[in-house]
Amino acid sequence: MRNILVIGAGRSASSLIKYLLDKSKEEQLHITIADLSLELAQKKTSNHPNAKPIAFDILNPEQRKEEIQKADIVVSMLPAHMHIEVAKDCLTYKKHMVTASYISPAMQELDAKVKENGLVFMNEIGLDPGIDHMSAMKIIDEIREKGGEMILFESFCGGLVAPESDTNLWNYKFTWNPRNVVLAGQGGAAKFIQEGTYKYIPYNKLFRRTEFLEVESFGRFEAYANRDSLKYRSVYGLDNALTVYRGTIRRVGYSRAWDILVQLGMTDDSYTIDNSEEMTYREFTNSFLPYHPTDTVEIKLRHAQKIDQDDIIWDKLLELDLFNADKNVGLKKATPAQVLEKILSEKWTLQPHDKDMIVMYHKFGYVINNEKKQIDSTMVCIGDDQTYTAMAKTVGLPVAIATLKILNGEIKTPGVQLPISKEIYTPILKELEEYGVIFKEIPVDYLGYNPLNVSS
Repeated sequence: MRNILVIGAGRSASSLIKYLLDKSKEEQLHITIADLSLELAQKKTSNHPNAKPIAFDILNPEQRKEEIQKADIVVSMLPAHMHIEVAKDCLTYKKHMVTASYISPAMQELDAKVKENGLVFMNEIGLDPGIDHMSAMKIIDEIREKGGEMILFESFCGGLVAPESDTNLWNYKFTWNPRNVVLAGQGGAAKFIQEGTYKYIPYNKLFRRTEFLEVESFGRFEAYANRDSLKYRSVYGLDNALTVYRGTIRRVGYSRAWDILVQLGMTDDSYTIDNSEEMTYREFTNSFLPYHPTDTVEIKLRHAQKIDQDDIIWDKLLELDLFNADKNVGLKKATPAQVLEKILSEKWTLQPHDKDMIVMYHKFGYVINNEKKQIDSTMVCIGDDQTYTAMAKTVGLPVAIATLKILNGEIKTPGVQLPISKEIYTPILKELEEYGVIFKEIPVDYLGYNPLNVSS
């Protein structure tokens, strides 16, 4: 038997673990599922004979080293900042490693030693980053092989609620970490290049600048810019491309309404509110508004944000219970962002019968034989249930497939890497199609970069 150690049995690991267990008999695999919660690890094993759940503390170096020594390959589904200690142990004991997280500077520093030892440390092999890299590089390489020159690349991804479970005015529910949703876009201006000109969008303007997208059978979406669209220019070989833009997908109207919360200051995570525990939701909202002896909280907010009473944005704010005087925040020394997260979690949590949806959309503009052409590529994946969600499938399956292919020697180029070579993306994308992760590639008239809401 070959031993796989999976560290972390959270929601994103469900499809990953199921894939490995389903393959365990024919591939002679034994999977150790390690989590701080033994109960959670046991739940994910489903009493499978080739699985062993264990209670695991990543901060216990003796236990960590002991389990890594037993493994042939290690899959880390931990929070990103915890990967490095696992990586160092994998290097010490000469074990391959797979993560879905971005390559950190500390991880990159291990590259030379990882190559010396002939090891594969595969990173960024989840959804975004992951499937976005692979699906993009497949088409970019095909364009170059035909003699085309890339001039435009746009890439968008979003975790959303499936149409049949879309039951609120925001057309949104939490499909991943709610805190990350509340803090989205903070920490620096969004930056990208548009028609050869560098562009920057500060956080306070981010949700006012959106691009509209149309996905066949699923209707219209919008996207706001990611923080840094430029860091993959050199990785993708797009240094000469005139436009490189990456964004996050939401349903149309979400960003304009979310911007109200940003402008009020409710997404701020930099200070705490002294009396947050005793506050009602109404008092929380009022704390961001100017004093007035007679005006209600509702009137003050509408005036401050210039919202007409018949504007759909107003209905969206009402739906969140922001003016409820009977509900208490109940969080001590909470930041505004933490309070907002609590309020939203009551409205946006997926219900047991709900399904989530992943939407990915790429645009490729290129020149071939002095003619400008464009290819649009779209992928929509809908979850099965609350265990095998679309998020779990699109994050976990590419991790699992890569793990098995590294173990079988099909992916063997050593080093700290991401999945941008044919050796990696060709077989993984092909196998993902068997699980419903399918891209539709459509040639369209070249439009250049001309989103409806972004001026040049």
